[in-house]
Amino acid sequence: MQTVTIDQLSDVLDEGGVVIDVREREEYATAHVPGARSIPMGQVASRKTEIDRERPVYLICDSGNRSSAMVDLLAAEGYDAHNVRGGTRAWIESGRPVEGGA
Repeated sequence: MQTVTIDQLSDVLDEGGVVIDVREREEYATAHVPGARSIPMGQVASRKTEIDRERPVYLICDSGNRSSAMVDLLAAEGYDAHNVRGGTRAWIESGRPVEGGA
């Protein structure tokens, strides 16, 4: 499985990379990486056609476990999918900005 650190994710975002947050909508609404799109884990399989196959995609959750499973699912279907190690929790703990509520 391909993984990236939050430092690498920051570079990806600067370059306009595609980030999918697979947490539940309530979690996403509370705080998420700026620019991340919400597709909850339970919907990834049925909504995968919404994800561009021609670009790398970076999946994130709270800690990296749920996103890891979704990377496996997408990679098996030919997507260039990457897991964000440490997830949104590591992003927040690093002091990086988030979008969403408190």
